[in-house]
Amino acid sequence: MKIPKSAISILSFWMAFVFVTPNLEAQTKQIKRPKSRTGVNSVDTFVSESFDIYDKVYKYDGYAQSGTPLEDEDIDVLEDALDNLEGLSNSAPDILGDLDGLSVLKQGKATLQMNKAKKALKYSIKTSKELLLGQRKRDENEKPKSKNESGETSSNKTNSGNNPNSIGEPEEVKENPNISDNLEVYSKYDFVPGDKLLFFDDFARDFIGDFPSKWNTNASGEVVKIGNKGKWFELKTGYGVFYIPDVKNLPEDFTIEFDILTKGISQQTSSTARFNVILSGDDKFKNGSDHFAKVSIPLGQYSAFSFRADNYFNRGGGAINTDIKADIRKAILNQPHIAISVTKKRFRLWINQTKYIDIPRFIEEINVLKFLKFHLNNLKDGEEHLYITNLKVAEGGVDLRRKLLSEGKISTNGILFDSGSANIQPQSLGIIRQISQVLMQDENIKLNIVGHTDADGTEETNLKLSKARAAAVKDALVNIYKISGDRLETGGKGESVPIGDNSTTDGKAQNRRVEFIKI
Repeated sequence: MKIPKSAISILSFWMAFVFVTPNLEAQTKQIKRPKSRTGVNSVDTFVSESFDIYDKVYKYDGYAQSGTPLEDEDIDVLEDALDNLEGLSNSAPDILGDLDGLSVLKQGKATLQMNKAKKALKYSIKTSKELLLGQRKRDENEKPKSKNESGETSSNKTNSGNNPNSIGEPEEVKENPNISDNLEVYSKYDFVPGDKLLFFDDFARDFIGDFPSKWNTNASGEVVKIGNKGKWFELKTGYGVFYIPDVKNLPEDFTIEFDILTKGISQQTSSTARFNVILSGDDKFKNGSDHFAKVSIPLGQYSAFSFRADNYFNRGGGAINTDIKADIRKAILNQPHIAISVTKKRFRLWINQTKYIDIPRFIEEINVLKFLKFHLNNLKDGEEHLYITNLKVAEGGVDLRRKLLSEGKISTNGILFDSGSANIQPQSLGIIRQISQVLMQDENIKLNIVGHTDADGTEETNLKLSKARAAAVKDALVNIYKISGDRLETGGKGESVPIGDNSTTDGKAQNRRVEFIKI
């Protein structure tokens, strides 16, 4: 008797269900997606995006537990998910500010859903890393211990509870057991910061509520403290409002770096909301009377809006006035790092690890753009906010490889670490990548990596920290770029060899550096 195709399909489905389902039970009990919304847009978006990723990771975890190999497209999905997870988890603390002023019941519901999403993120980050590395294997601590009222699985150890202040990075991200775990996505990042510091401001010496001492404006603004993220400068939106840091006489070759943070940006944000970075020939409160080059970064969320780049030289207009297609919506919501490199006439801009703009002759005339300006437009006053911190302007940004080969030594403060930590900030990978290229080119070269700190803290603590940071750089070279550890020595000098004044912000930034010395 011939069996109908429909019957074969049904039979195949149930056979797969019978054989696969028991293996899926080996996973942690699936966390259920909340069925109702809280009415707080940022919370609902965070929860929805967290569970969208969680569902994908949970599915692939099921494949792994049942012995089904992942296809190439599955691995691509996991890599994209892991990239999105890091940014999503970092955004959680900022969302708490949106709960202020709500009723106790609404705050409670939002907090419960955030904590549930946090558990989903914690599982997703750990599991996706293990799946990509082929190391997915459960231990006893991951197996279900008890069941709470929502049907989620919990163990006796927990990080979150119902305390809203506990929402933040999952435990796996903070522990960072492998230095390369959070850096590999930046392995091809080619931004190299300048090596001569011209300006640095993290607003550490400014009082909360004051306008920062090293800036000028024709409007207003204030330094604020945001949770555990430190101090930020809030820029105000407005036509003709400019913010000008005390940067003068920009050289031919220089780099600009800063972090931005947004709050209240949503689907309702205007399509014309933009953050403008301007290189100008004067320090007036306008783009520039005679010369300027401007890049406009889109902030809107309901569609993928383009960058805009335009220039103007010698009162005769400019050759460039263009839109550059990109989708940076997620990056804008997740505290992006902006990096700009100007080399003679060439202008490049990165957001996080991705280069979005590379215009070879954007700077039509060299040595006429001397000032840096910022302009923010079309945000809703009091509802939508943008903050900036860690503004660093440095001369250089040239090829460090030739300098290391010719001089046998380089010193850079472009490798950044988390405060008081040896965790490398991923935007520093451009320099480490160049060092790896030198080592790959000549296998006879061996290097001594030496860390230095500023004078904050005790001498003993700083000495230990400087050694740990040098070791972290070595680990990145070994784990990401596959350099043999036998070719690398490490050491630390702590605060003992300053090259800048430790009583100033700029001086401290100069002293936090890493040296590479040929042995």
